[in-house]
Amino acid sequence: MKSFSRRKFLQISSATFASAAALGTINHVTKGSKLFAGDKTKTGTYQVPTYCNLCFWKCGAIATVKDGKLWKIEGNPLDPLSNGRLCPRGTGGVGAYSDPTRLKSPLIRTGARGNESWKVVTWDEAFNYIADKLNTIKAKHGPEAVAYFSHGIGGNFIKHTFKAFGTPHIFAPSFAQCRGPREVGFELTFGDVIGSPERTDIKNTKCMALIGSHLGENMHNSQVQELSQAVENGASIIVVDPRFSIVAGKAKYYLPIKPGTDMALLLTWSNILIKEGLYDKEYSEKYGIGFEQFAAEVSQYTPEWAYTETGVEAKLIIESARELARYKPASFIHPGRHVTWYGNDAQRSRAIALLNALLGNWNHKGAFWQPTKMPIPPYPYPAYPEAVMPRADNPGKKYPWAGEEEGLTNGIREATITGNPYPIKSWVVYATNLMNALPNQQETLKAIQNLDLLVTIDVIPSEIAGYSDVVLPESTYLERYDDLHSSPFTTPFLGIRQPVIDSPDDQKPNWWIAKQLAGKLGLGHYFPWNDIEDYLKFRVDKAGLSYTELKEKGIILGAKKPVYIEEGVEEKFNTPSGKVEFYSTQLAEKGFDPIPKYEKPEEPPVGFMRLLFGRSPVHTFSMTQSNPILQDMIEENEVWINIDIAKQYGIKNGDYIKLKNQDGMVSNKVKVKATERIRTDCVFMTHGFGHQSKALFNTYQKGASDSHLVTKYKTDPIMGGTGMNINFVTIVREA
Repeated sequence: MKSFSRRKFLQISSATFASAAALGTINHVTKGSKLFAGDKTKTGTYQVPTYCNLCFWKCGAIATVKDGKLWKIEGNPLDPLSNGRLCPRGTGGVGAYSDPTRLKSPLIRTGARGNESWKVVTWDEAFNYIADKLNTIKAKHGPEAVAYFSHGIGGNFIKHTFKAFGTPHIFAPSFAQCRGPREVGFELTFGDVIGSPERTDIKNTKCMALIGSHLGENMHNSQVQELSQAVENGASIIVVDPRFSIVAGKAKYYLPIKPGTDMALLLTWSNILIKEGLYDKEYSEKYGIGFEQFAAEVSQYTPEWAYTETGVEAKLIIESARELARYKPASFIHPGRHVTWYGNDAQRSRAIALLNALLGNWNHKGAFWQPTKMPIPPYPYPAYPEAVMPRADNPGKKYPWAGEEEGLTNGIREATITGNPYPIKSWVVYATNLMNALPNQQETLKAIQNLDLLVTIDVIPSEIAGYSDVVLPESTYLERYDDLHSSPFTTPFLGIRQPVIDSPDDQKPNWWIAKQLAGKLGLGHYFPWNDIEDYLKFRVDKAGLSYTELKEKGIILGAKKPVYIEEGVEEKFNTPSGKVEFYSTQLAEKGFDPIPKYEKPEEPPVGFMRLLFGRSPVHTFSMTQSNPILQDMIEENEVWINIDIAKQYGIKNGDYIKLKNQDGMVSNKVKVKATERIRTDCVFMTHGFGHQSKALFNTYQKGASDSHLVTKYKTDPIMGGTGMNINFVTIVREA
């Protein structure tokens, strides 16, 4: 890579952070002001506390309606997640209501799948159609032939309906296509997962290493706020990334690593800490098991060797390792979020966990905290029927650490294609665009052709909706109640989502859809409550809290509990040995490497570069590009290309090109960002653009879809996730 001015990039990064902060900073509700929850007067101004739905963070928010129109959304000062500030997506949530592409009425397909040809029907007609199909499938193939896909808390009630129906096939792409390897890697090491929100103590850290984590672009609200605090407090930031990201502008050490070689760096860092005696020896001896085997295994990974693999100078590798050790235990390697990269991702995440173990930082202030949660009793539903057939997504438990709670979405797709171990004949999809979430869109289409029924429940007409038999329009999060929100965090809390404004057309909330469909399926007794507020009030009352207070404030805080070892949290590891497992007997018994090992990544074909992708600070996956407010900020994505590569092709910054992958798939045209801030052997683009649904008319084919180019994937042998950073692209000149 060419040399660059670090001062210049600091200026660029500071400007970007300032822009994000300006968008996320709002005028807090005046202290003592009344929140008129549920007062739907059409004149004057009223405010309703709720929580955001623009990402999984679910920040507490306060929406304001002025003269019958949704006016603005602000952070709730009581909320420990948002601290009274929303990110750009959260503040732009007003656009979710006014999105011109919104689904308005239930639809039943009239033409061939994918032709987007529909007839408008009543809700009763739609429910009758779905129930008839589902009962026929159940009679012929059993309830296990139905799979339910969901993303976010809004899917809870529909999930309840399908558990009552009898299917074990409940899925969320967030495991196999996102964070699953991370959870498995840390659980194998410490006996516990990272969770969501991540249990990282960025605010109090003295040193943090980010490996392919783009904080500032990947806008996780409280983490970005804490990052600002850490930088202000003088924390050392180490960024490992093929691309000089926004957060790299805040880094003391920037390591421009060759894509696919992260494991080489991680194991070398471990070797340096051990060889130089910089690790927490007392911690490893007292709480660890298998340390000697681990030390012997990583001794082969020297900084000089790592330079030949990673392209990062040996001196920089050594200095950054020493920096991590200097501040232990208030230093850590961030576990990341979207970590399904190369197919060995559980082992790479375990290598990150083991590095943290060497720093002795688990549940220590400045590294990781012990989650606490408000205890809210569940509703006393009838027991679900037991499945007769074993799950089809992981037959024979081929992937031993596949998460059954969220399942292998790619596994059930394969079962739908092959009919093995038995036929899967219906998918019901809630608020997740499987066409963009799963790798290899052609495999998804092949599976869809084998279905007798595909139902999509969503706010917008996503690509998966275009192939559905029935499409049900859901109310936005600003128009509905949802389940109670009580995520594990440093402070126990309870949040409520409640309607701010009426739905503009014939949209309905998910809880109503779930209850009505259950009635049509003969499962009405699984919804013994009359209305959603009966359900919510029952749970809040059982917890000994005030439902009235919750509606008025939006947030109820619980008593503060210890979250660090320094505050009295017990050192406890839920592994088979009861210790930190440097050597994993669990993995060894299943035939896997008990200690992570480095594997050389596949090299790109001549003339090709590795395709990397990530998030935008103002968009969530592929669900917000049609939001008019967020679209106004970023309406299309760019592809980052090293300036030397651009010159070779005669391409300038701002030109449009197309990308062709190794399998001949060609993208839409996409704008070039020619820059020194990325290596020559890769390109980078933001995920979620280049929509192919014509019903998304205001974002149709704007930008390019990385999902369209992700035709190859490698399945993680430990947990079944799909490594997707193994695709390569070349440049096609756009006239």
